[in-house]
Amino acid sequence: MSSSIVKKDTLAFLKELEANNNREWFTEHKATFKAHESEIKLFYSSVMENLNKHDQIEKMKVFRIYRDVRFSKDKTPYKAHFAGSFARAGVERRGGYYLRIKPGETFIATGFWNPNKEDLLRIRKELEIDASDFREIINESSFKETWGSLQGEAVKTAPKGFDKEHEAIKLIRHKQFIFVRNFTDKEVMSKDFLKVVDESFKTIRPYFDLMSSILTTNLNGESLIG
Repeated sequence: MSSSIVKKDTLAFLKELEANNNREWFTEHKATFKAHESEIKLFYSSVMENLNKHDQIEKMKVFRIYRDVRFSKDKTPYKAHFAGSFARAGVERRGGYYLRIKPGETFIATGFWNPNKEDLLRIRKELEIDASDFREIINESSFKETWGSLQGEAVKTAPKGFDKEHEAIKLIRHKQFIFVRNFTDKEVMSKDFLKVVDESFKTIRPYFDLMSSILTTNLNGESLIG
């Protein structure tokens, strides 16, 4: 069983939660929350079903509504959004997919949010040698129309061991290699939203294929996996 739409009532509930972000209100409305959560999980399952038609997904995770406030200045106990991620299967498939549903701030994201230091160095070394394939993919017209420009945190100057005058230094400086697409509430509630999300995720595939190739080989192009 799956769901192909995000309902107006779900966005309305999240708005109410944001305006009443306290335990008393949430406890009183927990049954309503559970009903919306069940429907959203069905929608995320539909996203995964579609992904598995053109990729292989190992794991879907819909995140808990409860916030970890231990180290945060913001002590509100709940997230006023639903969010979930989809992990690709196998060591040869790198990258992941993410969807957050929040009134006025819904977005999908893909790419490499927090690469470990070995992966980050490998990506930077590849860009140092030759960034032409990377640029060709992210500047392709349908890709750019869907995802816009590369996003993510970057260091202010050249990473240690890299030339600050290198022609690809803007790319090399990145610590994250992600793409984000935002949606209006009207788009989220549209019957086409599920399809648009899937078509967007399909468009990222050449990027994932390139990055997976980079991260599973050494600088000589030799495979690092069995």
